[in-house]
Formats: sequence, C-alpha cells, structure tokens
Amino acid sequence: MTPPPIDLRRFAERVGSWLASTGPESDVVVSCRVRLARNVDGLPFVARMDPRQATDLCARLREELVAARLDGETQWVSMAEASPLLRVVLRERHLVSRDLAPSEDGQAALPGRAVAFGASETIAAMVNEEDHLRLQALASGFDLSRAWRKAQDLDRMLEARIPFAHTRMLGYLTGCPTNVGTGLRASVMMHLPALSLVRSELEKVFAAAQRTGLAVRGMYGEGSRAAGDFYQISNQITLGRSEEQLVADLQALVPAIVRFERDLRQILANERKSALQDRIQRSQGLLRTARALQTDQALAHLSTLRLGLELELITEPKLALLNQLGVQVQKGHVQALLQEEIGTTLVEASERDRLRASLLRQRLGARAN
Repeated sequence: MTPPPIDLRRFAERVGSWLASTGPESDVVVSCRVRLARNVDGLPFVARMDPRQATDLCARLREELVAARLDGETQWVSMAEASPLLRVVLRERHLVSRDLAPSEDGQAALPGRAVAFGASETIAAMVNEEDHLRLQALASGFDLSRAWRKAQDLDRMLEARIPFAHTRMLGYLTGCPTNVGTGLRASVMMHLPALSLVRSELEKVFAAAQRTGLAVRGMYGEGSRAAGDFYQISNQITLGRSEEQLVADLQALVPAIVRFERDLRQILANERKSALQDRIQRSQGLLRTARALQTDQALAHLSTLRLGLELELITEPKLALLNQLGVQVQKGHVQALLQEEIGTTLVEASERDRLRASLLRQRLGARAN
C-alpha cells in the first residue's frame, strides 16, 4: 500500500511528539536521539553504488519499512520527488540530514534516497545517506533508555529480514570508519541559556564532555552551530565499546550538566533578577511587535522566554508552544505554513523574515496591525 502524500501545510502546523516537553528533566533536556548506521551485506557502500543499485535497494527497503508500519503507518518520502521546500522542512524536523536532502539551490537528489517515519516522528529511517540505512529514535526529555529501546526494536526487526554487513572482529561495517563497531550515535539536545550567559562555565562543560569521549555541537549536530542556546551532546567513538556503554556515558554526564545549568539559573535569578526581567520583557516586546526577524534573532528571543518560564518569572507562553515555535520559525516551516498564499518556491530571506515576524505576532498573542 502506497502511503499518502504529505500535506505540507498540515505537516508544518504540528511537530513531533518528542517536542512535547513531557519527558524527564525537560526544563533542560529537550530530547534524546539514538541513531544506528547499517549497511546491507553484499552491496557496495553508498559512495560506490551505481544509480541502478541505489534505486533497487531503495525499493527493497521501502517494502520492508512500509510493512513495518512505523508508529501505526509509515510515511515515505523520496528525495527525488520531494520539493526543495519539503526537503528543508524535513531537515528542520531532524528527520533527514543535509547530506540526504540536497540544499535548496536546485541541486538534484541522488537516485535511491528517501526517508521513512511514523506519525509521532519518534522513529525514522534514512535510506542511502552515508550508509544504506540510518535508523533513528527520538524521545522527549532525558529518556535515552526509551530512545535506545525503540531504535533497537526497529534494528532487530529489520535484521531478521535483511542481512547487515558485520564481522566478529569489527562489528557493523559502515561508510565512515568513525561509525564502525556498534554504528551507534547517541545524543542529547540541551537548552543551556544560563551557561551560555557565563561563557567560562560553558567552556567547562565542553572540556568535561571531551574528557569522556563526547562532543558538543550545535542543534543540527556535526558542522552546525549553536542557536537559541541549544547544544547537542553526543558520543564520538563507536568501535570497541558496546551500545550499553555508549549510552551509559551520556547517562553519566548529562545529569551533572543539568545540575550545573539549574544552579547557575538560580544564581542569575537571585543576583541579576532585575536584569533578567528586563531582558525577558524586551524579548516579549520584540516577538510581539517586530515586523521582520531573522531566524537566529527569533531563536535567541524564544530562548530568553524559555528561561523566564523555567525560572517562574513569567507564566506564558507554555513550554510546549515555545518548543513548537523553535521549529516553526525556521525558514522552511515559515514558508510551508503560508504556502497557499506564496507557493512552494523558496522565497528570499527578507520575505521570510517578514513572514516569521508575522507568525510570532500571531502565536504570541499580539495583533498583526
């Protein structure tokens, strides 16, 4: 059965359940992700596949993933058939990588590239990215065990049907040597506004992560920069350690960062309360009245509101709405929400800035005069 096509506007109106702020420690930890890299035995790695091999493998994997009924019913998107706008939206939702979905400059998608995901977006599979399969599971808050179980369940189900490339000595074989072994990358997305305000303390977090073999990156992982005070902490090593050990590394470090951030928030609230209140009020005012806002500006002001909410200096908007807006203010979502008026061709940055400001005025309660 062929999954129905995506209604882009409806898709952009909601976000995955992993952003619902219902998980443990959700005041600091936004979400957890576990990703597994797998390749089909007997086939060349993606970088050496010809178009026919890639297309044939994609069809084979589609059959398995659609039959798996991810989260009730698998949604399947071929990158060759997806519009540039849909590709951007999928990247912003952390369902695909920049490598899988080409940039919005008209670059064509390589043959055989696709993504499968379920309705809640807590489970997904990228096809023919750097590896034949990139399985990922997401969970709200600091619930790595839940994300790991969901990824493991999908992995075992597929491995019972598809032979994965594996050796007793090295473990799972992958397109990049840094993923050989378990093929696992576990990451935690954290909101660290207090540490970001005191840069010397944030540097201590970076140093502690590096000492334990972890990396601190921006909100979109490797190669990205921090925006809105969101940081992603993940393992760097996959060879020579078990999946459980890699997950345990994060489970050991993250609670310390959570305590550090909370303690620093309280110090700032006690010692700089007036300055914080002024900062929050200015962010509220800008978000409710601005006529144009760039993405980074919007994310920075939303981060300030989130900090105010967590310190009980304000009571609105709710955390779930701030999480939702953190996705929807990004360039693809801003346009997808208004595609009926402006179409699916990507508009200029200045127009997106205007649309973004209009969206924020509407969602945060001010009238768009």
